[in-house]
Amino acid sequence: MKHWIEAARVRTLPLSVSGILVGSFAAISQGAFNWKIVILALSTTVGLQILSNFANDYGDGVKGTDNEDRVGPKRAIQSGTISPGTMRYAIFVTAFLTLVSAMLLIYASFKGKYFLYSIIFFVLGILAIASAIRYTVGKNPYGYRGYGDVFVFVFFGLVSTFGVYFMFLKQVDWLLFLPATAVGFLSVGVLNLNNMRDEASDAKSNKNTLVVKYGGAWAKKYHYFLIVSAMILLVVFAYINDMRDGVFHFDQYLFIVFYIPLIKHLKRVHANTEPRLLDPELKKLALATFFICTTLSFGLIFLFTDILLYLIQNIL
Repeated sequence: MKHWIEAARVRTLPLSVSGILVGSFAAISQGAFNWKIVILALSTTVGLQILSNFANDYGDGVKGTDNEDRVGPKRAIQSGTISPGTMRYAIFVTAFLTLVSAMLLIYASFKGKYFLYSIIFFVLGILAIASAIRYTVGKNPYGYRGYGDVFVFVFFGLVSTFGVYFMFLKQVDWLLFLPATAVGFLSVGVLNLNNMRDEASDAKSNKNTLVVKYGGAWAKKYHYFLIVSAMILLVVFAYINDMRDGVFHFDQYLFIVFYIPLIKHLKRVHANTEPRLLDPELKKLALATFFICTTLSFGLIFLFTDILLYLIQNIL
């Protein structure tokens, strides 16, 4: 069990649900709520993330990309704790369970009344599962050609945020494009950081990530763009959403507190001269993203000051 938990890379799971939280709470702020949609959306996204991690472990393991040059914790196949055959079976089971969760989510959202929507989301689910596997698995995986960033941005940014919101309200709020893009950028930032750390070993294994293609100096600038752009987009979203009723609520901007670790993170990346030392930053960036999205999400449905005043009045 310990080895499977390590292979699932638990530290990546909070990041994967960030878009779901923002989309769900945006829908709840509009008066829509269905606990089944929330739970199934979370389980589907977590399943997709675990599937991606298992497939990545398998693909890089059998190709020899995970070798003695790799930085960070040893992967399951690399260390020999899980055999390739067993991991293939785990990939199949995880893909099946994720698909079941996605189908239950579609049913809970549309209940057979919106056939076209159901088909569209079913196709998206199949594409997401296939993309998670094909990232490093197969003869010509797209992760080895530098397209992993696209997958992460689309499915863990745009699709997760817009998708769950649409499942609640059967309509699109284009203002959500701002936080959806921000979540996508932050998620890609984690992947880019991972690729910066593994630049040397990836280059030796012909894993041509964007970092390998364009170099570490370019990757740093790309990283600054992703993180800073996300920070700006979230503030713009909070301001526009807050001003919809014409009243300023500072509660809506409390997520900015978690910009502090992001700024510190950017400073460490800027000062870094040894990519191997970037490994601890992965967890920090993932958790900062999760807490930013959680605080932003809760800020969409209630004012923290109102709750504080209520508690004070009742205590007194």
